[in-house]
Amino acid sequence: MPRPEFTCSVQARYLPEQSQPAQSQYAFAYTVRIANTGDTTAQLVARQWLISDATGHTEEVRGLAVVGHQPVLKPGEHFEYTSWTRIATPQGTMRGTFLCMTEDARPFDAPVPEFALVRADVLH
Repeated sequence: MPRPEFTCSVQARYLPEQSQPAQSQYAFAYTVRIANTGDTTAQLVARQWLISDATGHTEEVRGLAVVGHQPVLKPGEHFEYTSWTRIATPQGTMRGTFLCMTEDARPFDAPVPEFALVRADVLH
């Protein structure tokens, strides 16, 4: 039986030009790399994100596609995209899941491990 697997990694960075600290709005860009590390072709269909700020407020974001794409990845291929989010504190976290589907219509999840959203000057 083919083994579907997508492995995800993320790099995040603070966007000072899109942030308004006086209004408690801190913007972060994140670049996601999704690699097909399995042995069967599959498609990324939808996403779910949990975005948390330092106060514990968590927002759930769900939707089809990522930045307008539903990439089909053969084994060994990858897809990379950059998006952004805004939270109310200078640090927080994100984690998520991509819903994926094999060519023979078997669904599987590709987890995105939790990563930090941090404005560099708030680090100790």
